[in-house]
Amino acid sequence: MAVSPLIWGITIVVILALLAFDYFFHIRKAHVPTLKEAAIWSSIYVGIALVFGILVLVFGGATMGSEYFAGYITEKALSVDNLFVFLIIIASFKVPREDQQKVLLFGIVFSLIARTGFIFLGAALINSFAWVFYAFGLILLLTAGNLLKPKSNGDEADNFMIRLARKFFHTSEHYDGDKLFTVENGKRVLTPMLLVMVAIGGTDILFALDSIPAIFGLTQNVYIVFTATAFSLMGLRQLYFLIDGLLDRLIYLSYGLAAVLGFIGVKLILHAMHENTLPFINNGEPVPVIEITTGLSLTVIIGVLVITVLASLLSKAGKAQTAINNARRHAVNYLDLDYTADPAERERIYTALREEERQIETMDPKYRNKAKDVEAIRAEVAKAHRKHEEYLSP
Repeated sequence: MAVSPLIWGITIVVILALLAFDYFFHIRKAHVPTLKEAAIWSSIYVGIALVFGILVLVFGGATMGSEYFAGYITEKALSVDNLFVFLIIIASFKVPREDQQKVLLFGIVFSLIARTGFIFLGAALINSFAWVFYAFGLILLLTAGNLLKPKSNGDEADNFMIRLARKFFHTSEHYDGDKLFTVENGKRVLTPMLLVMVAIGGTDILFALDSIPAIFGLTQNVYIVFTATAFSLMGLRQLYFLIDGLLDRLIYLSYGLAAVLGFIGVKLILHAMHENTLPFINNGEPVPVIEITTGLSLTVIIGVLVITVLASLLSKAGKAQTAINNARRHAVNYLDLDYTADPAERERIYTALREEERQIETMDPKYRNKAKDVEAIRAEVAKAHRKHEEYLSP
């Protein structure tokens, strides 16, 4: 079904209006969102995406509607996985919690711009070269394989662009509110706020290389690809604060996403064989293979993700890993006195650290002792306790 320029225009205006509303009413004044605020606005954005999907279903038909929902769910799941990397980058740069919203909104806007570019590039390639489905399928299969590898705990923020910026430009080690530039010793310098945005932007481009082939495996309707991608990014900022403490809990999410991307990769290759024009495959003639329907794709995607999330939440190993990782993060943040300008933030972090410790103490030792670098984590926590005692002593 062709989408008129008027509908395209209205859709883009609505998306830009949502982004503007997010900035002027939530981001402009730096603050740490409460759990209630994050939950309400996250629900609102999910609700908007669902209402839009129902409109597509009513006016575009069952096929178009199911393609949108399959794409939206897949992109949303990939976005949640991306939050792990955002969390590492933000922690690496020690972004003050009250300024993290601005960093996340920048990431969302940059991601939307980057993915829109990839969407139209991908559409142009698909229209000109049928063999591109083979390439997209292989990209997704390789991505699925990489997701099965253990994730590195290294400094994700120390990438090439950041090292280049620090080598050729004057950079500051300290934040100046949410400013991108500041003055030190009479010189104009870059603040870590600008560098963290560069790091987020760089990783967004890499995310787009994975997510766009995934959604093109579910639909070739450019309007559906664009809207499913855009609405999956909306509310990601609120979701970050809502599930901040639960991200580490989803220990099997990588396996679920690997299964979903592998499935879509196979679907793309089967579709490429069905539309085959490559001379060295079946003499350039289409190969008679089964075609995976959108309905089956939607069922598999939802089923795999539901099983993955439930297995993660019910896993005792997942609970232990979450508590231990959170304890380490809270201890490290507490030890960094420059972490935030908000005095109440220090007490919040220490209280959170104590709560995680109480949870860990009630867990079976066989789960809590399996954590990586457990002795180093215990040392960090003990150091945080000593610092707190010094802080309280007159």
